[in-house]
Amino acid sequence: MNFWNKIVDKWKNITIWVTVMKYIIVALVPVVAFYLMEFYEHNPFIEVREKAQYLNIILFELIAWFLLFVIGSARAALRTELVLAMVFGLINHYVMAFRSTPFVPWDILSVRTAASVASEYDFTPTRRVVIVTLLFLALIGLLQFLKLKPKMRWQFRLTGGIVLFVGLWTFTGLLQDDDFQNRSYLYPFLFTPVYMTKVNGMAVTFAMNLEYIVIERPAGYSVERAEAILREYEEEPSAVPDGYPNIIVIMDEAFSDMAVVGDFKPSEDYMPFVHSLQQGAENTVTGYAEVSVCGGNTANSEFEFLTGNTMAFLPVGSIPYQQYIKSECPSMASYLKSLGYETYGQHPYNATGWSRNTVYPLLGLDNNIFLKDYDYRKYLRDYQSDWADFMQIIYTYENHESDKPMFLFNVTMQNHGGYTEKYDNFTPDITVSGISSEVVSTYLSLIKKTDESVQMLVDYFAKVDEKTMIVFFGDHQPNTAVSSPIFRYNGVDPNNLTEEQRLSRYVVPYFIWANYDIEEETNCNLSLNYLGTTVLKKAGVPTSTYMNFLEAVQEQYASITANRIAGSDDAGEEAKDILQDYKIVQYYYLFDWKE
Repeated sequence: MNFWNKIVDKWKNITIWVTVMKYIIVALVPVVAFYLMEFYEHNPFIEVREKAQYLNIILFELIAWFLLFVIGSARAALRTELVLAMVFGLINHYVMAFRSTPFVPWDILSVRTAASVASEYDFTPTRRVVIVTLLFLALIGLLQFLKLKPKMRWQFRLTGGIVLFVGLWTFTGLLQDDDFQNRSYLYPFLFTPVYMTKVNGMAVTFAMNLEYIVIERPAGYSVERAEAILREYEEEPSAVPDGYPNIIVIMDEAFSDMAVVGDFKPSEDYMPFVHSLQQGAENTVTGYAEVSVCGGNTANSEFEFLTGNTMAFLPVGSIPYQQYIKSECPSMASYLKSLGYETYGQHPYNATGWSRNTVYPLLGLDNNIFLKDYDYRKYLRDYQSDWADFMQIIYTYENHESDKPMFLFNVTMQNHGGYTEKYDNFTPDITVSGISSEVVSTYLSLIKKTDESVQMLVDYFAKVDEKTMIVFFGDHQPNTAVSSPIFRYNGVDPNNLTEEQRLSRYVVPYFIWANYDIEEETNCNLSLNYLGTTVLKKAGVPTSTYMNFLEAVQEQYASITANRIAGSDDAGEEAKDILQDYKIVQYYYLFDWKE
């Protein structure tokens, strides 16, 4: 009898230890999931700060144990977390590759837009991606041998789930607390999201960014304060004796002059017409515009130009079109409409992209057409060519019956990334000495096609009788697949850019051309939020109250973008006050303005 009792006791001890080991595995798998997810982009043992590693692990543990209580099976809970970590890591990797910024909470709102253009990008996995994904899949498979379903009454599971959810919520709030961030040596600066994600870890950074889904009111804000600021800049619009000109604005997809990134020797000039305008062409203003985005998030450049607002005061990665513009919002279009302009919005792609079909009317654009409505169709690669797009502009001009002046805002698609596929309807014809990159060749060849189309459009309007102004600018530079070979050619590591080199990725050319007399100007550099005001000043059209205010801001701050605020380091009290006023007025127009 004693013999069997000893056997039973020993078996019980073994069972207890097996159970203990299973729970140790349950605790270790979230740790492995964190490090594997980070390895998609970098070595977390070296680059994620030590305390940040612990915080990421706590976050992963809370999620794992919460899932355990909700699902009731350790194997299912851990597999769920591993799949989530793998998918999150892959999404972040490709967002970084295509857009040069990490995956942020607001990207979830852009799923439909991203899906509509996903086929144009190269998703070929790197060796690192393949290895990390195989390790994830192997770990998910090995969990088949983990059989642990704790016997918990539903009341206990419910209570435990609630407690862990509250713990997860509380911990996320703690990660968003400034004092806690300082004590934990977390990097809090949203201006540099790539570095922030690298040193804090993906999960912790994502949790920190959740705080900015809701925009806090600026210090000293009230509706009355905003309206008082604006009253100081009110002027009665005056009529122009010979009438207002037509204003045609083209925001050209990924149009940029990559020479701002570094020197290179193309086989021929890839934008001879635009370059000729930059040499002081008659009735032309040229310069470079600083933008807030690179490689994607086109809608944010539209937002800055049309509204005069800046992404500098909004969360990194946010998309105002999708998050904040839910009712009528003052813009250049709505203001010109109040002066008697007929307004048009045109985009040769899906109407739902960046929610343009709902946002454009709220911004005062009345006559809107998208690809299915176009009378002219001609594709270059898989997108409507700029030539066909500009022919649609001409068609619209020739067929509008109103005697009102026209404001037309057009966003192109021709040059959209990626640049790796081969097409029957497009053959790159520009090469670069010393850079054997098909991507660079393709991009520059597309830019040359745009340049030719721009010249066609300008030549047409040079012959019309109605006063007409054409405004042309790029929304952002292309992704790193284009810039990296140029950086390397200049002896620069694209993964270790200086601040000046990083900022060079946020510069695009623009020009303002008129078929009537305007004062010529070159090197008129600014940030995109000021361009609308500059356009109306050059056109001789009276500016709005907000534009008058922006002109005063520009006198103190030459450039304000999500990447930098030029002039803030040595700004006096007057400049600091007007910057705070800008935050107040922008918040008012976005969230509290009523006509």
